[in-house]
Amino acid sequence: MASISPRSGRKGRRAMNDINMVPFIDVMLVLLIIFMVTAPLISPSVIDLPTVGKASNVPSQVVQIEISKDEKVTIKSTGTVTKSLSSSLSDLVRDVRELTANSTDTPVVISADRSIKYETVVKAMDTLQRAGIARVGLSVQLTD
Repeated sequence: MASISPRSGRKGRRAMNDINMVPFIDVMLVLLIIFMVTAPLISPSVIDLPTVGKASNVPSQVVQIEISKDEKVTIKSTGTVTKSLSSSLSDLVRDVRELTANSTDTPVVISADRSIKYETVVKAMDTLQRAGIARVGLSVQLTD
């Protein structure tokens, strides 16, 4: 059997033990210059928020859902006869339908305390919209 021995008389290629960082640094500097030049040219996105005006006429019947700090739900119906119910999120649709006499066109306004979780308000809105109640809104306090 023949054995493999290094060639004598010629220097063999040796593997490099370290990484050449010069090409990497060159590429990074070019990218940095490109980003520095193009960054001022990019305009920040502007969000055009909708405005709210006062309604021309107030609906005859409005169902108001109040969510307190301890996440207790109170449902009030204003209109010809004022009614008030204490409810929970699981019974919300049943109680709202009871106060609106199964009308899906009656506006429902959710008033929630500032300190409760956003998730609770979203669950209430989602529950009402899945039940087919079309007019669900949020009550806000205007600051002057």
